[in-house]
Amino acid sequence: MSLTVACPNCKRPVAWGPESPFRPFCSERCRLIDLGDWFDETHRIPGPPQDDWSDNGSDNESDHWPNNRPDEDPDAANGEPRLQPH
Repeated sequence: MSLTVACPNCKRPVAWGPESPFRPFCSERCRLIDLGDWFDETHRIPGPPQDDWSDNGSDNESDHWPNNRPDEDPDAANGEPRLQPH
């Protein structure tokens, strides 16, 4: 006897096992619909808005990336500057 759950999107029954590769969703379509809901913020985790992703209180972008100075970067020994994310 296998466990059966309801698809979070369409509520169809889904067997909880290897025969259901998209579990807890019934299909890739339902999985992608749910992912889209997270992207457009239909689904949200409750709490106050988070404007700054840093917890150190600094507005300096360089504080957000470790080892971003060539003299601290072990890969900078070859003389090439490290690429910085934007």
